[in-house]
Amino acid sequence: MKAVALTRYLPVSDPQCFVDVDLPDAQPGPRDLLVRVKAVSVNPIDTKVRTPSDKVEVQPRVIGWDAAGVVQAVGAEVSLFKPGDEVYYAGDITRPGCDSELHRVDERIVALKPKSLDFAQAAALPLTAITAWEAYFDRMKIDPAGAHRGASLLMLGGAGGVGSIGIQIAKMAGLVVIATASRPQSQAWCRELGADHVIDHKQPLRPQIEALGLRYVDYIACWSDLDQYWDTIGDLIRPQGAICSIVGNRAPLAQDAVRAKSATFSWELMFTRARFTTPDMIEQHRLLTKVAALIDAGVFRTTLRETLSPINASNLRTAHARLESGSMIGKLVLSGWGA
Repeated sequence: MKAVALTRYLPVSDPQCFVDVDLPDAQPGPRDLLVRVKAVSVNPIDTKVRTPSDKVEVQPRVIGWDAAGVVQAVGAEVSLFKPGDEVYYAGDITRPGCDSELHRVDERIVALKPKSLDFAQAAALPLTAITAWEAYFDRMKIDPAGAHRGASLLMLGGAGGVGSIGIQIAKMAGLVVIATASRPQSQAWCRELGADHVIDHKQPLRPQIEALGLRYVDYIACWSDLDQYWDTIGDLIRPQGAICSIVGNRAPLAQDAVRAKSATFSWELMFTRARFTTPDMIEQHRLLTKVAALIDAGVFRTTLRETLSPINASNLRTAHARLESGSMIGKLVLSGWGA
């Protein structure tokens, strides 16, 4: 099978940071699907895994954790899918990634792709949709059915991949969404997706929040630099509010402001369920199934902004460079394997 892999951990400026390779076809385990990959998306986790280092891989390593494709074969214990099903999923960071023609993935973290989307549009969604959904409903305990309707959510990083679907999921739950974005095009994108307010993260946030008539916000989702925003988070979160971050901290974070408010702080990492094979691992199948239904009902839309074709080392290097620039809006997808 064709694949894009790395053998050395090189800067994205190095043409050898990815290489086109031929690998033995993957084979499904008992609970696995073997998926013929049609499109893949890129996420910040990909660039973090590829962080330059002196490490050398003896065998080519395939990364990438966002895919859409067609089930080619199933393991002996698979009950949710059959060959020919069109699926989408984010995968498992403890396994080889999806930047290959054939990919092995546990059925419990896969769902039928939205019928109304093509493979590229579908591949833009899984990792970010899982991340935002779990952050809101599993970590911060927001009610998806609208019991917290009217509560305020400050989203730090509104125009990126997680923010782009996160705005839509938060609006589904009835929240008042305040997204941060600084450029006119990224601000317009946030508004297009349903953000009630867009404020500039390059300016102090408190005056902008107060200009909206608020002293505090009920929830804060940090999709961006936690260290940079931590003091602001402690200042703006309401007493007994909830905070969730998908970004790790680089330095110790002072807890006094958050502790004084008895605010809840939680981490979200969408790979946790698959990494530890948690008893509720199948929740990601159910979650993605709900997202697909909401897409097909017109409640959500794809966050795809650009497609590169085919899937190869050169285009994947371009995609990683775009991510590392920090200026991406929405999602970038690679589609098709070429001749």
